[in-house]
Amino acid sequence: MPVKSKPTRILGIDFGMARLGIALSDEMKIVATSLETVQAEKKVDKTVAKLIEMINHICETRKCDIEEIVVGLPLMMSGKTGFLADEVKHFVSKLLQATTIPIKTWDERLTTVQAERSLLESNMSRKKRSQRVDAVAAVIILQSYLDSKSL
Repeated sequence: MPVKSKPTRILGIDFGMARLGIALSDEMKIVATSLETVQAEKKVDKTVAKLIEMINHICETRKCDIEEIVVGLPLMMSGKTGFLADEVKHFVSKLLQATTIPIKTWDERLTTVQAERSLLESNMSRKKRSQRVDAVAAVIILQSYLDSKSL
């Protein structure tokens, strides 16, 4: 009897120096959903280890595999890279060393602004908004990526 393979999903990450927002696609890779926010560690290697642990937990609980990771790349409006984009590239290089899952970066200009606006419209308190903005930004990044694949 053939072994049935697990469904696959795509993971989205909004990288920040303090927090990482995490989003996950559905099995059909059409809709992105907010998962959680992960506190960044002072050392990138520790943040990567924490993230790999979380990915393993997601795969176990949702009985799926992650086929791809999409990390938001914060380019400047001119399209050039700045300090944070360099930090994202460093994070991605460390993540590539820790996993065999393919990783792509995705232009995330203005996603945090979009996320903050959508949370403002929800009448959430400032404290709750600050806790959710990274996860919402991860959804926007991943959804943009998923939409581009379906064109």
